[in-house]
Amino acid sequence: MTTPLIECIPNFSEARRTEVVDQIVAAIQSVSDVTLLDRSSDLDHNRTVLTLAGSPAGVEEAAFRAIQTAAELIDLDTHSGEHPRIGATDVCPFVPISGATMEDCVAIAKRLGERVGRELNIPVYLYEAAATRPERTNLENIRKGQYEGLKTEIESDPNRKPDYGPGKLPKAGATVIGARNPLIAFNVYLTTDDVSIAKKIAKAIRHSSGGLRYVKGLGLLVDGRAQISMNLTNFHDTPIARSVEFIRREAQRYGVGIHHCELVGLIPQEALTDAAVWYTQLDQFDKSQILESRLFAASASSASEAAPSFIEQLAAPTPTPGGGSAGAFAGALGAGLVAMVSGLTAGKKKYAEVEAEMQAVRVMAEKLRKELTQAVDDDAASFEVLMATFKLPKNSDEEKSKRDAAIVQATLNAAHIPLHVAEDAVQVMGLALKCARHGLASAVSDSMSGFAMARAALTAAGYNVRININSLEDKSVGDKMLEELTELEKKADKLESDIRTVMKERGGI
Repeated sequence: MTTPLIECIPNFSEARRTEVVDQIVAAIQSVSDVTLLDRSSDLDHNRTVLTLAGSPAGVEEAAFRAIQTAAELIDLDTHSGEHPRIGATDVCPFVPISGATMEDCVAIAKRLGERVGRELNIPVYLYEAAATRPERTNLENIRKGQYEGLKTEIESDPNRKPDYGPGKLPKAGATVIGARNPLIAFNVYLTTDDVSIAKKIAKAIRHSSGGLRYVKGLGLLVDGRAQISMNLTNFHDTPIARSVEFIRREAQRYGVGIHHCELVGLIPQEALTDAAVWYTQLDQFDKSQILESRLFAASASSASEAAPSFIEQLAAPTPTPGGGSAGAFAGALGAGLVAMVSGLTAGKKKYAEVEAEMQAVRVMAEKLRKELTQAVDDDAASFEVLMATFKLPKNSDEEKSKRDAAIVQATLNAAHIPLHVAEDAVQVMGLALKCARHGLASAVSDSMSGFAMARAALTAAGYNVRININSLEDKSVGDKMLEELTELEKKADKLESDIRTVMKERGGI
């Protein structure tokens, strides 16, 4: 089973103190399941953009540690720079790369936002696909007035109330967390130091003031040159070449030209290919003609054929995947059976009375199947993150304190994932009961098998929740989780009693 890959691109309000950026990078690299892909700092902006990628659980944990470190080391009251900002960690988006969906990234953004607000007392705003209000979809609206403006408005204006965390700004400011498609940060420098020209061109090109769709732009003075700083949010519909040529044409109106362009962070290869195709006028170009793409496709196909199955990975003498992943896998199997039975039932005249119910069951079962499938990898990743915390330095009292806190939080996260599996498993059991009671009679054994798989998932998840909580020195921090688990098990017992009755009525068992 392929591990989902998610990218995270946090932006930090610091570039001039390299030792601070180094510590933020170290916090990210302390998570074993994550790779730092890029580090880009701009002294004039006083801003650093880091790009990391890894498993969903690994990236989520790395982002939290980076936000925590930045909050400890960056004081917005003393910060200055050209780029707009409202926080030490100004923005932290998640992007699905492979084997993951936008919904997965939205879920990560919400979990991380709640945790940052609760543990770090930092106000958090959700944006883009994770936004809770239409006006917060655009980052510019949230960042209006910057840190200085938000500092007073957050306490007096209900519209500036954060999604998570306190209604008051600490010195670390606020953080904007969300989920989005790949974004290209692209700067164009002009052959002038007249920043007013850059501002006029930025106004002309950005979508919010009537320019190109999927372009956000600012006019700035950087390194003694006028700069148009852009974010291209959809390079498919508004390609780089179109944006650059628009700027070139606008610049000519003011008697200036393009001096050079600059890429901040990483860029999808397809975006550069599209630009090359446009400029060289390769109208009949087929992307399969790229040598490296053809080679990559061939090697990926070979790797896919050789990839071990989940069962083979489970049987391997490695700590992960383990019992938690196996439980989630069983739950996904149960949800799959429920989806099958509800799908078989829907559309049959004999079952017209339960058509709407079965359609709804199928939608829910598919949603749960995807969540439980995701949890297979998340559980393994959370264990690896937990193991990484035990390797944190402990040479001083401060380091020991940070290490102990990290272990506790990683342990709670390792318990939270199987608890969520338990919640999903009980929902699958409820859906399986509906299918057993009202679904296709010839598939009643499949409904019951789905119930059995979900029950097994609950049992395995319960073991993993309890083992993690019991490993804590202060077990009271997990009391709420254990209470939730007990309630779920009681609900499952009732559902099992009900389905046994149905088994006798419809299956004669």
